[in-house]
Amino acid sequence: MNNSFQEIINSDKPVLLDFYATWCGPCKMLGPVLKNVKDSLGDRITIIKIDVDKNQELAAKYQIRGVPTMMLFQNGAQLWRQSGVLTKEQITETILQNTK
Repeated sequence: MNNSFQEIINSDKPVLLDFYATWCGPCKMLGPVLKNVKDSLGDRITIIKIDVDKNQELAAKYQIRGVPTMMLFQNGAQLWRQSGVLTKEQITETILQNTK
């Protein structure tokens, strides 16, 4: 496992992982939504996009069965997980509710 990846999810700043695939239609819809989330939350969150086809070991570790799947981490703990496309408001609210 990549040490820098572990450092990132162990950060005290919330980290949202977006597991996606280039061939996935809903994943393409989620991209601009996550950009808007990042624009509104700025430095309060790190968003990392992970291509499941290029990172099969990581996808297997987190038991990703479908894409898109988002996972929220803070201080190494998984706080939330959701598959499918959500709105900017739903994602932002979830991040704010689940993080300190």
